[in-house]
Amino acid sequence: MATEGPAMPAAADGAAAMEFDVAVIGYGPVGAALANLLGAQGVRTLVIEREAAAYHLPRAVHFDDEVMRIFQSMGLAEAILPITHVSPGTHFVDGAGRLLLDWSRPMAVGPQGWNVSYRFHQPELEDVLRRGVARWPSVTLRARTEVFALEPGADGVGLRFEELSNGRIGRATARYVVGCDGARSLVRRWIGEPMDDLGFHERWLVVDALLRRPRPDLGDHTVQHCDPARPATYVRGTGNRRRWEIALREGDDLAALARPEGAWPLLARWITPEDAVLERAAIYTFHSTVARRWREGRLLLAGDAAHQTPPFLGQGMCAGIRDAANLAWKLVRVLRGEAPESLLDSYGSERAPHVEGYIREAVRIGGLINTTAMEAVVSGDVLRGGAAERLVAVRPALGPGPAAGWTAHAGRLPPQPRLGNGALLDDHVGPRFAAVMRPEFAAGLPHALLDRLAARGAVLVADAAPGVTAMLDDLGAQAVLLRPDRHVLGAARDLDEMRALAAAL
Repeated sequence: MATEGPAMPAAADGAAAMEFDVAVIGYGPVGAALANLLGAQGVRTLVIEREAAAYHLPRAVHFDDEVMRIFQSMGLAEAILPITHVSPGTHFVDGAGRLLLDWSRPMAVGPQGWNVSYRFHQPELEDVLRRGVARWPSVTLRARTEVFALEPGADGVGLRFEELSNGRIGRATARYVVGCDGARSLVRRWIGEPMDDLGFHERWLVVDALLRRPRPDLGDHTVQHCDPARPATYVRGTGNRRRWEIALREGDDLAALARPEGAWPLLARWITPEDAVLERAAIYTFHSTVARRWREGRLLLAGDAAHQTPPFLGQGMCAGIRDAANLAWKLVRVLRGEAPESLLDSYGSERAPHVEGYIREAVRIGGLINTTAMEAVVSGDVLRGGAAERLVAVRPALGPGPAAGWTAHAGRLPPQPRLGNGALLDDHVGPRFAAVMRPEFAAGLPHALLDRLAARGAVLVADAAPGVTAMLDDLGAQAVLLRPDRHVLGAARDLDEMRALAAAL
């Protein structure tokens, strides 16, 4: 299991530094996800976290089917599922409660093998992720420890840190350092590149409540109250947890509103102290920013260190978990000498456009709340004939990646089919490449080619299950080579293209 504390002595200056493959700074959901993915591959990983334990109050409350698929790849989906609530989607209503936009989500299991929208309580999720990390002996955790200096070199990065419990100074080295250390990231400051501003900065009050009694009238849908006087969002959480996010206006007493008792006047239209107890009230400034540079040599960024988004799509934490999945397999390949270091350049080139697409959509959705957007709705630009319009979920594409320019469908995330034996594809394949083929096509391939694919780490899957056939039909291919993060590396229609895929491994 992962080691903690004294397993890595905090050496005084001048003593030998402990050596690692990867140092992860920050142990929130993104850092824990990355540590799980690296630990499962035996990567010597140091995790450094300033706090003694996970934050005990809720923050993120939503993840989607893609993220649950990543949790599945960690072997943690079945542990996470019981602490979730499947969300039916979002309704946008005006100040009178009239439905304007309907963003309902299907309640059945979707193409990724999971429901498309989950609600959760972040402290419970972090507990599962951290227990997951404890499975891996190659991961060392240093809690109550703060990094104060990074020393990038030709072969690695030196880290200097302080044990906050006793003031002792320690050192470590890692071949790569990943900053999962949030919006005020130390690693991003060392990289020295500013964030690109996408133009959204608003203060909102976030209130988390625990219901004292059933309130089924509040509903299971998230409700976006598009009231120009006071926009607000209602979120149905797990169990008796409910959240309200309320826009703040000039003249609001921020100090009073940040106290639970001060928030009650803004909640009065929905609940009273007889209905619920307030767990917390906090004021957040929602931003829309993306790092210009995700990698500088051996320093990389992930999660809020690389991007921040308004919450209107529930994609903040999701984006960070996707960062971890995209980066982990690339680090593993480079560390094992199976790919050149330049593969790491594709991390930012793929992830930045993808996350920017989600952020811009979140900003657009947030804009529906303001007066101009409301006038458009009421005038009929959005609401037509008295019927509510339906929103369609966005799925931004990855930016240019390792296979860009030479193969079709590179970077797509295809469905996760069930195989003929009933298993989900990812459970059968594990954290490896997968060559998924039509059986008749696989039967005609030279044995030397199949051996080459297997020798380079690909699991060979020749299956005629309906889901596999549908996936290949959609790609117009006889075979598809999937990356460890399940995005398409390339698809093949014939033997020559299959040879090209094998050469790409």
